Amino acid sequence: MTAIAGSAAAVTGAASGIGRALALELALRGCDLAIADRDEGGLQAVAAEIAKAIEIAKASPRKVTIHRIDVSEPSEIAAFAQAAGAAHPKLNIVVNNAGVALLGQFDEIGQAQMEWLFNINFWGVVHGSRAFLPQLAQQREAHIVNVSSIFGIVAPPGQSAYCAAKFAVRGFSESLRHELAMAGSPVKISVVHPGGVATNIARNSRTGTGVTDNARRAESIERFDTLARTTPAAAAQTIIAGIEKNQPRILIGKDAWFMDLVQRFRPGTYWKVMQRQMEKTAARRMARDAAR
Repeated sequence: MTAIAGSAAAVTGAASGIGRALALELALRGCDLAIADRDEGGLQAVAAEIAKAIEIAKASPRKVTIHRIDVSEPSEIAAFAQAAGAAHPKLNIVVNNAGVALLGQFDEIGQAQMEWLFNINFWGVVHGSRAFLPQLAQQREAHIVNVSSIFGIVAPPGQSAYCAAKFAVRGFSESLRHELAMAGSPVKISVVHPGGVATNIARNSRTGTGVTDNARRAESIERFDTLARTTPAAAAQTIIAGIEKNQPRILIGKDAWFMDLVQRFRPGTYWKVMQRQMEKTAARRMARDAAR
């Protein structure tokens, strides 16, 4: 297992959502941090939040360094790894979390848009793993966490680009895990498959150039908000437990567990079952919220 207390972690996409929650929880558990994101102001806010939370908890102060990077740029990831390693010589946990979303059917998405998403959601994970592996391999125990999605296990319509990248993250991570195990490396790998987590990823998503119905975006965001019931804090706690237990696959949320189970029993026809269940769940929650 990789102990959290006394470790140092690099976290991308740390200015919001799961990355922010992870940074806060790791710090409260005694981990130093190198937090990275394009949103430098958001990183400053997270660092201040961490300091305040530690003060309230009367815990030991943690070293937190801020790194503004674009994970779609390999040179910036390489520079981040070098700077983070210099600031935290015992850095032994890397969380490749940064990600984006893209709304639209395959024929509505331009090739450039698909490449934009892949450069962040897939290549950002690959370059992050490659940049940090040499220093992780020098530690007594080390861990890489690559964030995929439940859409790296099941593939709904309208998510062809996102699913392709997240399935790729899963395949890359599993193969690399097996390579490292065969080599006797101290580096362990967990791939994370969150279900609906209440973050701003849907609100911040881009829309395919061929999408002409603006109402679809609002409908998509509303449906996501209705179904995404796992909090980022709960997701962070699940991920940390997975690191400590060296879990190769970390599922987050009851919805993720349900989808994973259904696709195992009905690998060719799972979507009809899931679609019906999601519609029922959304209808019940909307009715419950309206009655309040």
